[in-house]
Amino acid sequence: MLIVVRPEPGCAATLAAARAAGLEAQGFPLFAIEQRPWAVPDPAGFDGLLVGSANVFRKGGAGLEGLRHLPVHCVGETTAEAARAAGFAVAGCGRGGLQAVLDTIPAGTRLLRLAGEERVDLLPPEGVRMAERVVYASKPQAMPEALVQELQNAPVVLLHSADAARHFAAECDRLGLPRETIALAALGPRIAAAAGRGWQACESAESPNDTALLALAARMCQERAR
Repeated sequence: MLIVVRPEPGCAATLAAARAAGLEAQGFPLFAIEQRPWAVPDPAGFDGLLVGSANVFRKGGAGLEGLRHLPVHCVGETTAEAARAAGFAVAGCGRGGLQAVLDTIPAGTRLLRLAGEERVDLLPPEGVRMAERVVYASKPQAMPEALVQELQNAPVVLLHSADAARHFAAECDRLGLPRETIALAALGPRIAAAAGRGWQACESAESPNDTALLALAARMCQERAR
């Protein structure tokens, strides 16, 4: 059994992909995405946007209107699809995390990074200037009783962010759920590290995308069934 705890609509998307791959999965979002008020800078000061989550376009609000002429450099295809749906042109789409996308930006470029409160620290390449604005936040939710019950059955839990890893671990500890019976499949090493120690297993996907994460989770489920 796979357990997905990421916020909607990502939770539903991951569930659909898991079930299409023949995996048994259930979703229990442990976060609600909320809009945050933000001051829109002068668009004339930027050459493009850097975006690491589709939630920017779902929750960015009216402030996005004046930035729509700026090309978007996206962390992955899901974010790129949300950008296009919101009327933005996509200049680039990464596969190995947002720092890898930023590393491809040529010197002289002025970027505006739109992000959530929980975000990865980035180091712009030499000659690239970057400003940041927080436009949304993920609000943690208490673990529902139905999820508590499912966690008694030694599932594999998918973790899509470091914030999710920390919150899931804290909820397990708060409720007295034994870590040693739960396996974690994380989207990347930073996320796995955020979950802490003591789990039955804690592994990272080879690439930061749902395809790789589900492949890892499927292997972990097979190993646990032996």
